[in-house]
Amino acid sequence: MNTRTMLAAGTVAGPLFLATVAAQMLLREGFDITHHPISLLSLGDAGWVQIANFVVAGVLVIALAGGLRRVLRSGRGSTWVPRLVGLHGVGLVAGGVFVADPGLGFPPGTPDSIPDSLTWHGTIHAVAPPLAFVALVAAAILMALRYRRQGRRGWARYTAVTAGACLLLPAWPDLDSASWRLALGLVVGFAWVTAMALRERSMLARFHRTPAMTASPA
Repeated sequence: MNTRTMLAAGTVAGPLFLATVAAQMLLREGFDITHHPISLLSLGDAGWVQIANFVVAGVLVIALAGGLRRVLRSGRGSTWVPRLVGLHGVGLVAGGVFVADPGLGFPPGTPDSIPDSLTWHGTIHAVAPPLAFVALVAAAILMALRYRRQGRRGWARYTAVTAGACLLLPAWPDLDSASWRLALGLVVGFAWVTAMALRERSMLARFHRTPAMTASPA
């Protein structure tokens, strides 16, 4: 897979994931984003849609990580940003493969409470999304430092704000609003991933155009 395609995969991951979630929020009976975490969409007869959504988004983000490894050749974050973005993708895939346990009244008919104990796959699922979020935050922090060193102050500020939002939104100590805060954190995080992937792809295209534009005629 060429580098441009790998970076393009990163631009698609977020919009595809969020659009699929939005459609399910409208179509899945009994689902309420103010009460149910997105992970619960993996349950029930139509749960395969969200399972596939997690896995496809994760694979696209892993492809992005491969593209970043090729374009971030040196400087701050050149080694760890691709690794952390890749870990974010692995966390998304794991969130799909290892489904959550039913609870909080979803799917309909499930007791409206948090399960007293977790299954083995529910336990892995409980670990995977936080792991993915932490990896994304760490990658954003490193990219903010990289942008600042390059003198790209706007990108540095935007990336730093993204890192702070993705860290604080899930950590805010209010269980009643946890589900929609997690969803908002996903929107913020995926928006940055898309923007960053677009920028790196644009820079790559500009780099490849420059020799042709500046070459002397034969």
